[in-house]
Amino acid sequence: MAKIYVFLADGCEEVEALTPVDLIRRAGHEVCMVSVMGRKQITGSHGIRIEADVLLEDEEFDEGDMYLLPGGMPGTRYLGESRRLAELLLQRHAQGKHLAAICAAPSVLGQLGILKDKKAVCYPGFEEKLTGAQVLTVPAVTDGTITTARGVGAGIDFGLELIRVLDGADKAREIKDQIVYPYNS
Repeated sequence: MAKIYVFLADGCEEVEALTPVDLIRRAGHEVCMVSVMGRKQITGSHGIRIEADVLLEDEEFDEGDMYLLPGGMPGTRYLGESRRLAELLLQRHAQGKHLAAICAAPSVLGQLGILKDKKAVCYPGFEEKLTGAQVLTVPAVTDGTITTARGVGAGIDFGLELIRVLDGADKAREIKDQIVYPYNS
């Protein structure tokens, strides 16, 4: 069982935060939602309240296998402004841990230099912030220890790709079938 940390900030895109949490938990992994706001209560970009499990400042993150950033605005900006989060992402990247980001959040990784020479995707309009990346337009892509996705519409693809990374294609297919995705009438 892997441990995945999902970092939340006010203004995060709720679907991008909670869809991967749901799917990864269905696959049997431990997911810890982390607030970077100094309080556990987060209000997403569409007014949905989310209760984080821990605060960024209260956790060591030594046990993590994957570190995930949902997009949304101004949530992505708050994630990018967190010095503690930036240091953590750079340390875990150097250790070969898996980093994941969706929508605008790949820009946080790009601004840290983590996407240099990697294939990556993001929400349209954020491409210039993926410093040094080969920018694609697919729903989700993994290059080495980095997974990125385009936006809300790719939320399920993103979650399934993360399960594929953690457990392989068979487990991702099992979860895909379990949630009846995609639905064909």
